[in-house]
Amino acid sequence: MLKNKVVLLTGGSRGIGAAIAREMAAQGARIAFTYLSSEEKAKALENELKTYGQPVKAYRSDASSFEQAENLVKEVLNDFDRIDVLINNAGITRDNLMLRMSEEQWDEVIRINLKSVFNLTKHCLRPMLKNRGGSIINISSVVGMFGNAGQANYAASKAGIIGFTKSIAKEVGSRNIRCNAIAPGFIETEMTDELDEKTKEAYFANIPLKRFGTAKEVAELCTFLASDKSTYITGQTISICGGLNV
Repeated sequence: MLKNKVVLLTGGSRGIGAAIAREMAAQGARIAFTYLSSEEKAKALENELKTYGQPVKAYRSDASSFEQAENLVKEVLNDFDRIDVLINNAGITRDNLMLRMSEEQWDEVIRINLKSVFNLTKHCLRPMLKNRGGSIINISSVVGMFGNAGQANYAASKAGIIGFTKSIAKEVGSRNIRCNAIAPGFIETEMTDELDEKTKEAYFANIPLKRFGTAKEVAELCTFLASDKSTYITGQTISICGGLNV
């Protein structure tokens, strides 16, 4: 589905990001992914992805830094010649009730989750315009659609991504550049693995499919939106949440 496409993925060394990198490499993509602190995991993933037979490179870069994002895009273009797909996946949580939330907790989440999307999109648009096409995929969250107590900062950042996505789709659609958002619900992670069965059942009560999603399922949706099988889809926010937001 992605043979020879060049994919730039932020936050790719673990979790959903690593699953996206694996799925896209398996589909023939050439992968450039970023990491910030997990160098050992990043290098291990880089070596794993190379077994699919396409070029792969991990870059240490802070997506929330405008300057580092600019330098990253320059490096990727130098190494891979072009960028066909941008996946803005980097993100954090700093949960707290509003009465207890510090300015630092607010600013850090907005900077890393939302400003990073601006930074990478800003610097990738010009080469995509030059190539007369591209697919931008922003990882949002169902929390950005209906909020969550204790996550005002996270919800605001993810809701901002949705508005950003719709605006970019309108700006560059005429240039054959698509921009979509994916809004995951509860996805299996190291954190959910530690939950006891009673706690899981409480979560499942609100999910029509009665289970958590997998990172691979998110990756498969991401791959579809990056591929030429979705060329008439833009400006959309696609929930992958087992019906949580029904």
